[in-house]
Amino acid sequence: MSLAPILASRSPRRQELLTTILPEFSIQVSAADETLPAGTPPDEAVRLLALRKASAVLALQPAPGEALVIGSDTVVSIDGRILGKPHSQEECLEMLQLLSGRRHTVYTGVALLRGDRQRVFHEAAGVEFWPLSPREAGWYASTPEPYDKAGGYGVQGLGSLLVKGIEGDYFTVMGLPVSRLWRELRSFAPELFSF
Repeated sequence: MSLAPILASRSPRRQELLTTILPEFSIQVSAADETLPAGTPPDEAVRLLALRKASAVLALQPAPGEALVIGSDTVVSIDGRILGKPHSQEECLEMLQLLSGRRHTVYTGVALLRGDRQRVFHEAAGVEFWPLSPREAGWYASTPEPYDKAGGYGVQGLGSLLVKGIEGDYFTVMGLPVSRLWRELRSFAPELFSF
């Protein structure tokens, strides 16, 4: 009998979204290196980071051939620049000013690992921000919400007030493309599902 899948993420949003696909899974946070070579394209970046996170957790398992590990990573990209999580209010404000009134792309990568088998993929969605006044940006940056989120905003929280529209999968923007993941998991680990 296979072990319950493991989510290699501390993100409460990913944990919540995964419950729509899998009733049982455990969580083990990855300590993988998240630095990227300069110039890494965003689609490649999220696949690479998702794979690193899942690989680091799989390596810790007593039965890596049985354990199924799910890793994921999300970045925001605009003007050829990757925006990760802001580390200060100033950095958050800089990101919000860059996104204000413009369209950017959110990429989420997912890696499925079991033993020597792997499947790695990504999804992308376009997000358009309303033009933000300095007062609006300052208000949002003063809340705790932006600081654990790529691009400095959370689409599922107060950040939804900044978003004019989304083209593509909302859950990709939130941090886990559940529809694509469900389909990939049904193929990669069909024993998890009853149909």
